[in-house]
Amino acid sequence: MQLILASTSATRLQMLRAAGLTVEPVAPRVDEATIRDALVAEGAHPRDIADTLAEMKARKVGEKHPDAVVLGCDQVLALDRETFAKPESPDEARDQLRRLRGRSHKLLSAIVAYEKAGPVWRHVAEARLTMLEFSDVYLDDYLARNWDSIRHSVGGYKIEEEGVRLFSAISGDHFTILGLPLLPLLAWAGSRGMISR
Repeated sequence: MQLILASTSATRLQMLRAAGLTVEPVAPRVDEATIRDALVAEGAHPRDIADTLAEMKARKVGEKHPDAVVLGCDQVLALDRETFAKPESPDEARDQLRRLRGRSHKLLSAIVAYEKAGPVWRHVAEARLTMLEFSDVYLDDYLARNWDSIRHSVGGYKIEEEGVRLFSAISGDHFTILGLPLLPLLAWAGSRGMISR
């Protein structure tokens, strides 16, 4: 059975392939910002925002590939009930990181599997991260060194890179933090006979 990742995320694709899955990426062409803004305006819970965006991506690609299993993924950073998106500028990243500094936030990583143009499985995983009280001088230097990489990351950091130095505590699955709840996905795929166990 063909497996498609409804995403252009190199990190998610690499995780799936490293786990031994044969998967092809297809860009979902979904207006994430508009959907996210509408959900926020309606007062949707951050968990529901992540799940809805993941489903929209899976649906968009699944409609064109009904014979494949299509995986849609999304990640939302939640500080209390406020959500953060990928920063669009170094100034926006600086603002986000200042607001996260010294506080705990959640990363909610959602995945929805589509088959025959309908959802067949979904999962939302959660990780909790606590940031240090780092200095503005370090923050400015961090942004100058890392902007090209972190602009692709919700919250303006990557824990798999220098961003790990911003944290005092991390609780949760590493794959979830990277944006894909891989272990639950592998368990589901194994239960369906999609992979050998």
